[in-house]
This record gives sequence, C-alpha cells and structure tokens, in this order.
Amino acid sequence: MPGSSRLRRSVLYMPGANSRALEKARTLPCDGVILDLEDAVAPDAKAKARQQIAEALTAGGYGTREVIVRINSLDGPWGREDLAAFASCRPDAILLPKVESPQQLCDLDEAMKKLGYDPETAIWAMMETPRGILAADKIAAGTDRLACFVMGTNDLAKDLHLTPTPAREGFATSFGLALLAARAFGLAILDGVYGDLQNTEGFEQECRQGVMLGFDGKTLVHPKQIGPANDLFRPSADAIAHATRMVTAWKDAEAQGKGVATLDGKMIEHLHIQDAQRLLALDHAIKERG
Repeated sequence: MPGSSRLRRSVLYMPGANSRALEKARTLPCDGVILDLEDAVAPDAKAKARQQIAEALTAGGYGTREVIVRINSLDGPWGREDLAAFASCRPDAILLPKVESPQQLCDLDEAMKKLGYDPETAIWAMMETPRGILAADKIAAGTDRLACFVMGTNDLAKDLHLTPTPAREGFATSFGLALLAARAFGLAILDGVYGDLQNTEGFEQECRQGVMLGFDGKTLVHPKQIGPANDLFRPSADAIAHATRMVTAWKDAEAQGKGVATLDGKMIEHLHIQDAQRLLALDHAIKERG
C-alpha cells in the first residue's frame, strides 16, 4: 500500500484521553489526525482513552481528514488490547511506535488480518530509534500494508544525545536514511513535531527545512500549527505554474511524435513530467479541500 499524492501537510496528534480534543479534531483544517494511545496517555488512562477513541471512530464525522490511531507496542501490556478495540471502527491507519525491524510490521499485519481489519487500513511506522533508522530500508519493505514513515524526533534526539539546534544538523544522517528508504519503496514520510508553541518563527523555519529535505508534511502538537504547516507544505504558485507549462509542452511534443520536449531552452524528460503531475495532483487536492 504505497504512499500516494494524498494530502499529509499537517497531521495533528490528539490525546485519546481527552474527549474534547477528539471532538475538536472533527472541525480543524488539518489533513490528518493521530488519535494517540501511547505517549500522550498515562497508564491509568489507557482503557478510558481506548474506549473514547473507538467511540469517536464509530461516530465518524472526520470528513476528508485521514484518521490514524497510534497504539502502544504489541510487546507491552496494552498494545494487543489497543489493536483489538479498533478492528470494526475502520481507522485509515494504525501507527506503531518504535519500529526497529520488519518483523514488527509483519506481526502487526498478521494480527490485523486475524482481527478482521479492512485490507485498506494501512500501517504507519514511527521511526524514532537508532536501530530503526539503521534498518529503515528493511522496514520499508516489511509489508505491503505499510504506507507512511513518521519521524519521532524527540525520542531520536534523546537516544542520539543531540543538543537541539535550529538547523537540526544532528538529524542529517537519520533524515537521509529514512527519506531514502521511504522514497525507494513508495512511502509517504512525515517530519517530527516542534514543541515550542510560542516560537512561530522557529516552527516555520523547521517546516521550510522539511519541505527542502523532501518530507510530505509535518506532525503537529497544537492546532495553532496547522495553518503554517498547510501553507508551507503546499506547492508554491510558481511551482504549479511551471508544472502546468511543463505538462503542456510535453503534450505538444507527444502530439508531434517527439520523444522529448523543451521548455525555456531546457530539455524535459518523462521523470520531470511525473514530478510535475504529482505537484498538480497535490494542488488539485488542496483546492478540492477548500
């Protein structure tokens, strides 16, 4: 289940223990919501959060937003019960934390099949440990149900003993390996969260860096981050105009029986057209979203 041109500019974590947050998520302009049972939920609140998420999914009302449930590890005391609770609720994806091997995804896939999950329910993988990053290519090939990598930058920074910097130099190798693996296997990939809610400029700088690196979007911790993420991860007007001209030039060349086209004196190949069409598809989806 490879990643597609589905919008994932802004994907907001919502704690499953907070019923008001689950309700509010239905009205927010984010592309997706992660209903969280892991880090955002205390041990004594896991059962209540699990029930509330199941009720929210059953009630629906999330519109075109992609709805993902982050469960606890299947090896821990809550993960199996988490997974069993949502088989009939049809979330868009199950997000597994701390993925370090393809076997974890195969085990999750098998468990989902036994529980009767819809075949279209995807698996997302948190990439947040050194072992996980080193096995990124193997994890990406782990199961056809896998659709997306999510960078867990807080946990990764802790394990790598990183000192936070605006340019995030310490993540260079981790980002590179995860991005290469995701693109090699047709997966989407989302940047990690930004926790300083008062530093709007810092958040926007990190979004711009994410765009430059090639992430599809950013995971968020507060609704105030949705607007900037949506704006910064959308194709620019100039990029859309150029993509439109490129596709037109290619079609004209094809009509004339030519195998290549030129635009502004530069050669256009099929690989350029594929990327142009991807941008145009994203732009169309954004306009459809309103």
